[in-house]
Amino acid sequence: MSLLTAAGVSKSFAGIRALDDVGIEVAVGELVGLIGPNGAGKTTFFNCLLGMLRPDEGTVSFDGHDLSRIPTHRRAKLGIGRTFQRIELFGGMSVREHLLVAERAHRGEGRLWKDIVGRGRVTAAERERADAVLDRLGLLADAERPIESLSLGRGRLVEIGRALMTDPRLLLLDEPSSGLDHQETEELSAVLRAVNLDEGVAILLVEHDVAMVRALVSRVFVLDFGTLIASGPTETVFADAGVRRAYLGAES
Repeated sequence: MSLLTAAGVSKSFAGIRALDDVGIEVAVGELVGLIGPNGAGKTTFFNCLLGMLRPDEGTVSFDGHDLSRIPTHRRAKLGIGRTFQRIELFGGMSVREHLLVAERAHRGEGRLWKDIVGRGRVTAAERERADAVLDRLGLLADAERPIESLSLGRGRLVEIGRALMTDPRLLLLDEPSSGLDHQETEELSAVLRAVNLDEGVAILLVEHDVAMVRALVSRVFVLDFGTLIASGPTETVFADAGVRRAYLGAES
């Protein structure tokens, strides 16, 4: 069953075609990759899926809902979570506080302004839910630590935890291994695999780390200069001569 469907998505900036008739599908509970060289249009495509950009042409649907007129915050409430290519964390807040703010923003309980000025009262239920997510990610021991004290790899996990607080059915992850060393990438991969298998969360992964993509995803889509040049089972796509030339820099 298709959870996310994008068809014929095109987007231009100042006459330059950033996306040209791009279409993908992600099934319920599936872990799918989206790869391509720098400038291929991957982040632009993500922003079209989320409503941060409006496609010039094409449609995006999620769980049967046409998203064309649905703003970004309502797409999140439908069950779409996201992390960003540049890590987006807030100084002066603890690890747990990052998850609590995400929880309140998602629930729309009207207390977010108190969180911003440090006056929100944390309920037992909120703390329990945040700590359950932190435990799942191996971050419970870091709950009270200031976010600035964490390594980049642990910070990436906090971003994923924050996204999980919104009860996503689909996670859009934009280069989550960027800046991580080999061990941190392995830890991140294990977390993503567990979230996908144990929680049933579908994942669309944009990633440059070829080894990570091949180890995690069942299918992969390849963008080059805004055009979808290949899609299919992971190993079949990576063996394609056009993909090897465009993305891997290999000769056919």
